[in-house]
Amino acid sequence: MLGNKITKRQKDLLGIIYNYIKNIGYPPTFEEMRESLGVISNQSILDHLKKLEENGIIKHAKGMARSLAILPAGYKILGEPPLVAFLGVTSAGSPIESIEISGEWQQLSDEVKRLKNNIFLLSISGDSMINAGIDDGDVVLVKEEKEFVSGDVVLAQMDEGSTVKRFVSDDKPPYVYLKPENPNYKNILFSDDVRLTGKVISVLKNGYWKPIK
Repeated sequence: MLGNKITKRQKDLLGIIYNYIKNIGYPPTFEEMRESLGVISNQSILDHLKKLEENGIIKHAKGMARSLAILPAGYKILGEPPLVAFLGVTSAGSPIESIEISGEWQQLSDEVKRLKNNIFLLSISGDSMINAGIDDGDVVLVKEEKEFVSGDVVLAQMDEGSTVKRFVSDDKPPYVYLKPENPNYKNILFSDDVRLTGKVISVLKNGYWKPIK
């Protein structure tokens, strides 16, 4: 066993998944995994994937194609730098329909390797967050979260799309809202269709990750 967790064949499969994500932009299909590993049955692949998932090395969103993701323990076993998904474009202006896998993956820099899993990149469209240091065309690093505090810069999903704004919770009206960091834009009041899905951690500027103001 490797690290008392996985077999050599399971590590080989992990390496196949990593290389597909790095070089092609998304995980392999069952057929591609079978061919690369040199096995003939899907059950053999399923068994290996189950063991990898049980040991916290990969995760798989059931019902979604090509949804394999490597967790920090998997990168450690491979001795490879983490990869982070590039999930398209989101708005720093009015909400837009945006979150679609673009087929691009990026290696994380040393500054952000300390972050855990459930992180992804977004490209920003619009200028409503310029006073937070997020300009039109910038790329931001987002971490999926379930809890937020007032002042966080967040990715918000709503019926008309998604947007990046500052989350504000106050003890006076309007109480809870999304605040743009540009006086030319209005606050977005919270309603039943607003869902906070991630916290913006940093922004890529001139090849370096800078913390959000």
